[in-house]
Amino acid sequence: MNNYETVFILTPVLSDAQMKEAVEKFKNLLTELGAEIINEEDWGLRKLAYPIQKKTTGFYYFMEFKADPSVIEKLEINFRRDERVIRFLTIKQDKFALEYAEKRRGNKHQKTQETHAAHKKAAPVIEDEFETEDQEED
Repeated sequence: MNNYETVFILTPVLSDAQMKEAVEKFKNLLTELGAEIINEEDWGLRKLAYPIQKKTTGFYYFMEFKADPSVIEKLEINFRRDERVIRFLTIKQDKFALEYAEKRRGNKHQKTQETHAAHKKAAPVIEDEFETEDQEED
């Protein structure tokens, strides 16, 4: 099994539910074909570098997975058949890309933990006014 990463762009006219449904379709296809999804990221609505089908924005979605080479052909056929997908790119990761991806995932995980810790520290402690009033009456 090889390591792959794919980025696909969905048309911006989709609702949030429709976009999630399209993503689920491709995730389910990969797992049905025996692929193991390692990482996935929703990059959200972004501006395109150039207009595609008279659209200037699109929903970007990124996935890393392990799969047999035969899976890629089936995945790309499904990308081409789905009218919601306006562009896609799938690449096989070499050892350097794999190391970089692991490091990037580690840094992303570490940053989210630091952000959560910083928010907890910065959050002021607010005493419940009702409890103090109730306690004074007793």
